[in-house]
Amino acid sequence: MRTVTSEPTAADRPVRPSPDRRYPRRPRLARLYAPLLAFVITAGAFCASWAARGTFPFGNTGRAINDQANQYVPFHRALWDLVHGQAAGDVLFSWRSGFGQQFLSDYHTYLGNPFSWLAVLVPRAHVDLAVFAITPVTMGTAAAVMAVYLGKLHPGPWWQRGVLGACYGLCGWALSDASYIPMWLWGLVAFPLLGIAVEWCLEERRWPGVALFVALAWFGNFYTAMMATMAACVLLAVRLGTVGLTGRQRLGALWRAATATGTGILLTLPLLLPSFLSSGAAQPTQAGSFAPVRTEIFLAGMLPATHLWGGRPRLYVASLGLILAGSFVLNTAVARRTRLVWAAATVLVAASFQFPPTQYLWHGLAVPNGNPYREAFVFSGMVVVLAWLSLANRPRPLHLALTAGLLVAATFVLRHTNDFGGWTWPAVLGGGAVSLLALVLLSLGGKRRYLIPLAAALMVGVVFAESTAAAVNADARRSRERWAKPVPTSNRSITAHEEAVRRADGWPAYRTDSGAPQTSYNDALALGAQGPQYYSSYLPEATYQALEPLGYGFKNDGRTFFGADNPVLDAVFSIGARVHPGPAKDTWTATRFPAPPLVTVRGAAFTSPNPADSVYARQENVLGAAVYRVPRTVRGGSAAEQTYTAQCTPGSEAYWFSPALYGTLASGGTERPLEDRMTGVLKLGPVPADGTVAVTVKTRTQDATAGEHPIGCLDRAALDARIRTLAETGASAVRPTGHGIEATLPAPGTAATAVLATTDIPGWRCTVDGEPAAPASFHGLLSLSLAPGARHLACTFTPKGLIPGLAGPALALLALATTTLLPHLRRRLRRREA
Repeated sequence: MRTVTSEPTAADRPVRPSPDRRYPRRPRLARLYAPLLAFVITAGAFCASWAARGTFPFGNTGRAINDQANQYVPFHRALWDLVHGQAAGDVLFSWRSGFGQQFLSDYHTYLGNPFSWLAVLVPRAHVDLAVFAITPVTMGTAAAVMAVYLGKLHPGPWWQRGVLGACYGLCGWALSDASYIPMWLWGLVAFPLLGIAVEWCLEERRWPGVALFVALAWFGNFYTAMMATMAACVLLAVRLGTVGLTGRQRLGALWRAATATGTGILLTLPLLLPSFLSSGAAQPTQAGSFAPVRTEIFLAGMLPATHLWGGRPRLYVASLGLILAGSFVLNTAVARRTRLVWAAATVLVAASFQFPPTQYLWHGLAVPNGNPYREAFVFSGMVVVLAWLSLANRPRPLHLALTAGLLVAATFVLRHTNDFGGWTWPAVLGGGAVSLLALVLLSLGGKRRYLIPLAAALMVGVVFAESTAAAVNADARRSRERWAKPVPTSNRSITAHEEAVRRADGWPAYRTDSGAPQTSYNDALALGAQGPQYYSSYLPEATYQALEPLGYGFKNDGRTFFGADNPVLDAVFSIGARVHPGPAKDTWTATRFPAPPLVTVRGAAFTSPNPADSVYARQENVLGAAVYRVPRTVRGGSAAEQTYTAQCTPGSEAYWFSPALYGTLASGGTERPLEDRMTGVLKLGPVPADGTVAVTVKTRTQDATAGEHPIGCLDRAALDARIRTLAETGASAVRPTGHGIEATLPAPGTAATAVLATTDIPGWRCTVDGEPAAPASFHGLLSLSLAPGARHLACTFTPKGLIPGLAGPALALLALATTTLLPHLRRRLRRREA
């Protein structure tokens, strides 16, 4: 095997470091010491911060933050259902979300972290605890992999690599940005994992291993994997510039890296391509423009234990890592070119975060939605690499003291920066002083060996304590922001809610709506219902266009839909049970009512006689019958307190719809909140004997009204008659499969239309009586044309891109098999010839 030589200096070790007297080759078991220490420090410090804050499971304070409660816990419960055979659907499709939606892209995006499978090993009631455990386990794994990567870059004591690996695992991005986002945290693992792959490319070794590492990174989460892959390109460029290689060797390393990366990504294509196409078909959001923060705020984000508000960069590592990284440029034991290239690459990476074109590049040529500094872990990883290269080459105490002094000076200069962290000074002064003491003791350990264990204890202790404090500070400050207020994901009420849904479940004869108030935006998944509740970056535009006109509430530009307690919509979507709070605290009860089957048969097209621009007319068009009376509404009052009156048939049921108003609504002696588009259609109650429906709205929405037709009055007798008709003429048997549905129909005497109670999203293929039938949209619902006498229909959902995506692993596996088996065949032929 070829040995790659480095620069002619003792500072830059060979690519494949050979053992020497200072660093003797250890047994295989001893190689686990560094990653194990890194894992224990990282996971222990993060769990200690939970205990210090008294958060679940170490206290009663809620743990779930923002999307952790609304997406990640519900999706992991869906994974549990899938593995345990209790899901309404399979990995391609779920009948529990938004009346039936794709699931493969959701799986790849929200459940790609390999540790997400921890959730299936616990009882369903404790899935949320498993989701919380994913954070310290993934962060600890990232620290462990970094400890291994550092050893690939330069030999050194295992415990020092373990400590610096923990500095990476506990970086500011992990503590402040991604600690509650399981799939993003896999990017923290991907960066050092791909760093190891880079070293193998330079060593001309393990090409299949490089491809598998790339695949592992991209299987976990393509978003952060893309950032880690770009960072790996930087690492490769740096190593090519610092390691002594011939031009041919450099080209060979580039070729191995490029081909292995392509092969690894091809292995993920069955997930990657459908996710990409699902993203393109998703409901669009209002993308903002990237505006870099001021320079002083950007620099403040590099200070230890600093949590900046909002979408600002969290770039720091523990003070030990910062002091060592600062001493790297001054460490003359490292070759000058090595110092120059590594330092320049780190500075350029940081500068790229502030430059819009490169920021778009880091984020896959898209405008970052939310925090625009999601690639910050790359910078923290490079800082830790600098710290290791300096520590492994024994920095001088004077250089360390100078760097520590510069850190204190920088903190002093930046102390007036907006939202300067309260824990920054203790971390800089206290943590910095202990770090400096430990490093000085370590430098004296060459002559006084008894000082080395003390230095090791101080280094471990300061990283553990400082990172715990940083995590506590990040958690405390973040929880003061409205969006990050922790909420419970398991308690008596949620358990009772889930049990009530289970008791009412009648799938597939009818759907069960989990009702309101909601625990999460994905209650249908979390509680095992089949209602409209769905929150995903992949909510299709077709689903939005189907549900929004019917009066369902939504937010996040239409990527989150809520339920609506409306009997007409229940009839349209075959909802036959709804759960609602019981009379006692923390109790829930269910109400059952007649519902048409999931597949109904319609005759001639129906057009509502009510005003076409009203939500009630649109509901009637889908239902196929006139069941509302939409009266003329008289508006009065002021802009802040608006009054609305209308005349309806006494005894009918009044409903309200005002998607432009935000405030409170008063009617019939009760008040309820109005939250513009989030509210949807509201039930006002029975129309009194005098037939007058009176509504008062106190609103903070300027220059907005409820429109011309906010009130609709429902004739329940007419609706009940329509439900009976749809039940009698609809499918006599419905059999949903994992990602499809079959129905037996009463043979229509004339041409008709079968309407399926699911939205017409891309990916459906259907047959009628075994013959292909083209799906069509029936007011946004999936429908099929039926010839006279048609008796059977079947539809199957296949995510767009899945079939062509399967070619990717086939090609990749062929390449892996060839590169693995060909050398063995060559050796066997040579033996025979000899």
